[in-house]
Amino acid sequence: MQHRHGNRAQGAPPPPPDARSLAATAAALAASLGSVTDSGRIHTDPDELRDVLAAAPVAVALLDEHLRWRHLNAAFTAVTGLCRADLIGRTAETTAFGGAVGPLRRVLADGHDHEHVTGGPESAGSPVPPGLRVRYRALRQAGRTTGVIVVVLDDPDPAREHLRELHRARARLALLDAAAERIGTTLDATTTCAELAAFTVPGLADLATVDVLPLEADAARPGRTGAQRLHRAAVRAVPAMDAALAELPRPGESVRHREGTAVARCLVTGAAVLTEPGPADACPAGTASLLVLPLVTRGHLVGVLTLGRTATAPAFTPEEADLLGGLTARAATAIDHARRYTRSQGIALELQRALLSEPGNPHQNLALASRYLPSGSSSVVGGDWYETVRLPFGRTLLAMGDVMGHGVEAAVDMSHYRSALRDIAGTDLPPHRILRQLDTVISADDTARPATCLLALADPGRARWTLSSAGHLPPALITPDRPTELLRVPTGPPLGTGLGGYEQATHPLDPGQTLLLYTDGLVERRHEDIDTSLERLAALRLPAAGDLDDLLDAVLHSLAPPPAPAAEDDVALLAARPRPR
Repeated sequence: MQHRHGNRAQGAPPPPPDARSLAATAAALAASLGSVTDSGRIHTDPDELRDVLAAAPVAVALLDEHLRWRHLNAAFTAVTGLCRADLIGRTAETTAFGGAVGPLRRVLADGHDHEHVTGGPESAGSPVPPGLRVRYRALRQAGRTTGVIVVVLDDPDPAREHLRELHRARARLALLDAAAERIGTTLDATTTCAELAAFTVPGLADLATVDVLPLEADAARPGRTGAQRLHRAAVRAVPAMDAALAELPRPGESVRHREGTAVARCLVTGAAVLTEPGPADACPAGTASLLVLPLVTRGHLVGVLTLGRTATAPAFTPEEADLLGGLTARAATAIDHARRYTRSQGIALELQRALLSEPGNPHQNLALASRYLPSGSSSVVGGDWYETVRLPFGRTLLAMGDVMGHGVEAAVDMSHYRSALRDIAGTDLPPHRILRQLDTVISADDTARPATCLLALADPGRARWTLSSAGHLPPALITPDRPTELLRVPTGPPLGTGLGGYEQATHPLDPGQTLLLYTDGLVERRHEDIDTSLERLAALRLPAAGDLDDLLDAVLHSLAPPPAPAAEDDVALLAARPRPR
């Protein structure tokens, strides 16, 4: 069965058919099947009639005198591939029951039965399978036609069965294609689960919940018994069920499904469970039909998708369970990819934090402070790094670098750069010679990634900074009662290119001044020229006195991008200020 994914009709739905309409429909149905009683009268209890029509193996629908869809049973949606939510309250002209408008109007005009077979030119684009014989009969009350009864009869031509099989295959592919566009658009597992729930409501269900196993249980396979703790990742419902959602665990909370519940049975068997809600099932009041589908990929469980429908919608069918199995398999793969990515990024982040320890012990004549901020909410680790090396005669070498790329590989390369820098700096070379040696060492390794780097040699004894850059952004000098100044530094190519050509420049090191080194994540913005970004930094009035940590707080408050999705790169900061003698 195929469900279309359009929204429900706007505004309040039309009232359900009353007892007399349902009775007339049932009588007409019985007549069309040749089993009406001599009196033509049947019981008129509306609930019982709805149950009769819902359970009828024949596909039946009811339209009013304005040709608005008023009722359809589960067999009708299963045979035609149409969704109740896309029909109820809408007119036949605006729905996809191809070829029906003409016969419907003729029934209203002459009161006689009319038939047609689906699949003609007028059915182009309709999800209704070709080859179905449909009968339209007038619904008469008090001597006038008040609506039309639609009955889908058995196809007398078995040769057309292959057309319906082809249609069902196309419906499955269409559903999976739509899912591929809307589910798994990011590498964030929470977002992927929310996309799965949003994809199913309202087009496929009235309620959807997505529960995932904890990361440490990812390798779990179907068959485990006992109440399992799951993480509620997403909840979605139609507006009519919003109030009932208060009964359910919210996204971010833990949930346990007791043994014997539909979800527990799904987790044990690894197969879809199609049932009516039981007393132990955790679903809101008003849920009449449940379909629980396992999220399985690579042979292990990721979680479960639970779909619910109210009594006003047809119950789930085995055909729907089979169709949606393809959807959940694709969604499970997307969720699994996102969780694996998050796990690898967490490892990289921990590695980078371990490597980016506090700056080394400088001389007493220099105060230091540093910060590192990973990019976005998903902790996409970059290659930003900083280092300080204590040198003889009261000098301290400061380094700020940015390895190209993200992830574990960038973090590992970052550690190689820092280690090489410490070794070369120990030879007491000037900054531009250190960069030249670093470039030679790194370019000899074919697997190493290029990196930008800025070196600043603090020499308080001579009251000067010596600066050299390998493709890095200029440092900022913060002086009391003066605008922030971006120092001019000769810039050579990034390290690892093997091109060399580094130079250096000196600048006075005055008491009370603070030198700020930073990576491009602090200032760069997408679709913005880098000069504009640097002008924003230069325009800041930053606290030149006081604690260096307060200064870094002010910088980040003024310039650091907001959380994901706006934050696209990590940020590293290193501030240095000479201490008075």
